[in-house]
Amino acid sequence: MTVANLTSCLVAAASFCCLLCCVAASVELHGEDAGEPTFAKDIAPIVYTKCATCHRQGQVSHLSLMSYEDVRKSLREVVNVVSDGSMPPWKPVAGFGTFRNARGLTSAEVSLFQHWAAIGAPQGDIHSSPQPPTFKDGWQLGEPDLVLKMPEPFEVQGNGADVFRCFVIPIPLATDQFVAGFEFRPGNPHMLHHSILFLDSAKAARSKVSGSSGAGYSCFGGPGFSPSGALGGWSPGSIPTLYRSDVAKFVKKGTDLVIQNHYHSMGVERDQSEIGIYFAKSVPKYRAVTIPVLQYDLDIPAGEEQYKVRSVFDVPAEFQVLGISPHMHYLGHEMKVSATLPDGSIQPLIWIKDWDFLWQGEYYYKQPIVLPKGTRILMEASYDNSVRNPHNPSYPPKRVKWGEASTDEMALCLIEIAVEKQEDLTLLRHAILEQPGIHLTGAGH
Repeated sequence: MTVANLTSCLVAAASFCCLLCCVAASVELHGEDAGEPTFAKDIAPIVYTKCATCHRQGQVSHLSLMSYEDVRKSLREVVNVVSDGSMPPWKPVAGFGTFRNARGLTSAEVSLFQHWAAIGAPQGDIHSSPQPPTFKDGWQLGEPDLVLKMPEPFEVQGNGADVFRCFVIPIPLATDQFVAGFEFRPGNPHMLHHSILFLDSAKAARSKVSGSSGAGYSCFGGPGFSPSGALGGWSPGSIPTLYRSDVAKFVKKGTDLVIQNHYHSMGVERDQSEIGIYFAKSVPKYRAVTIPVLQYDLDIPAGEEQYKVRSVFDVPAEFQVLGISPHMHYLGHEMKVSATLPDGSIQPLIWIKDWDFLWQGEYYYKQPIVLPKGTRILMEASYDNSVRNPHNPSYPPKRVKWGEASTDEMALCLIEIAVEKQEDLTLLRHAILEQPGIHLTGAGH
């Protein structure tokens, strides 16, 4: 930058600051009668519902946003990340699926933030502000029926690199069980980015631990074996919930829990996370299982900016869709999943336009979506394998196929469903096994 350019930037910054000061003084004189947004009236409700789960003491973010002073102190940073959409982290396109605990801001809320900052971020009448949210100490869902913990602490020699590590925990069950839900408690929320909880009834992951040095074993993309099911996942801001009373997930006696943790640390830190398991009080009417919609046939040429694949799954028996989890790697650009019902109508399931491997998640619907027999689920995904993709792990770009390595790719969407009849589970299993290399998870025997 030249001296002249630097001088111009400083003058512009000084002018902007003066403008904020002048407008702030005007707001102080006129108060809320002018109808302008204030923290107490307009911003606090957004921050407390969309940001506070992560931005508070002891959570994943070092930046607390639990008070006006907190937000005002980091105003420029907050407005920048709200404006570019990177915070709160929420990828699904609005209107393409209605999800529980949605953290994304509407365009009106973003504009409100920007306008509030531009007029000097007035506090307003703090007595009219909602009370900051309170969070329970200990287990949010109450005392679990079973607590599982990583066998030993895992230490990350932090240099800013992403570390993916799997840990095997035997589940001490005397009999087969139905699980109504779980709660994940990160041992070190500052270094743990997300976690996925797989089930391994074949104990296949144990050999990977015995052949690895240190706690657990290295893994990326998937756990490195074919899971028999999955409990779900955790990411910053996740709110633990239980299935409704007539739905539960089957877990076979002798099954191992395999936790895949994604760590990101800038120092030497340790983690020993734990999971609370909640059992169903009775045999459920509906069984929660997971079906995969995927495309193994990936062959992405080096330099290709818009490589597209698609996959369909024909529904052989009616079921309810509870949630959905898209999955790609670093070349992923976009994924859209929809269902065409027998009458020809389209049911949107999820659409992520700007895929980011580091912010993938599980998304649960506010209301279950019923898909009748004869429905066709369509998954469409696109990839950018060019130098223009800042997340491309290979430079120069190279040809990429399906695989679990960070330089490989996947085209996968896991759909969690509730099925009532055993014969419908059998139909689902057969329908899925017709597609090579995939299987129904969580159905039991």
